[in-house]
Amino acid sequence: MPLLALLALALLTTALIVDPVAVARVDAPVSEWLRVHVERLPVLVAILRVVTDLAATVPFLAAGAGAAVLFAARADRVRAAFCALVTVLTPVGWALGQWLLHRPRPVDGFITVTANGFPSGHTSNAAAAALAVVLLTWSGLRPAGRTWLVVTAAVTVIGIAGTRLVLLAHWPVDVVGGVLFATVVVSAVARSLPRKVPGGQATPDSPPGKVSSRDG
Repeated sequence: MPLLALLALALLTTALIVDPVAVARVDAPVSEWLRVHVERLPVLVAILRVVTDLAATVPFLAAGAGAAVLFAARADRVRAAFCALVTVLTPVGWALGQWLLHRPRPVDGFITVTANGFPSGHTSNAAAAALAVVLLTWSGLRPAGRTWLVVTAAVTVIGIAGTRLVLLAHWPVDVVGGVLFATVVVSAVARSLPRKVPGGQATPDSPPGKVSSRDG
């Protein structure tokens, strides 16, 4: 999965650089359809403006820093480092991508953002947070709990990505790029750290949240 996400992100980025017009042909019909239907619903726009900010950079940084401090206070240095790295690398990475790649956002969206659009920062933040929570809690959950966790994570990411599309803050390709980027970052951080097994003992071959043998 991480390698596939990296490959897809690389292909998407290459397409935006080599032939942005072709990508626009895919993006534009979706965004224009949303514009026509959503501009009739000002109440929905007002609600989504609030919801979308749940994945803004400040809340993301606050939640990540809080998790890192909590794990550090419990002397769980691996998970603390995992949270800290994901919290720092995610916004730095997507901000760098937006700075390097000229990718104008939809014109006259329902919110005003002047920066370039690829990858979507809000979507990257939401996907990174969701993936991090899944990795950190997976081994401590029963099968039913894992199912609910995955469903909740997916709904959260899709919901935030949807707000960016409906508000015309991003094109469809931008939010897809955000999910791919977050998958690459979180996976890379998890694989780069010393791994842990349930019980808190560090080992060199088990990632944060890795399922132990007793979990099946």
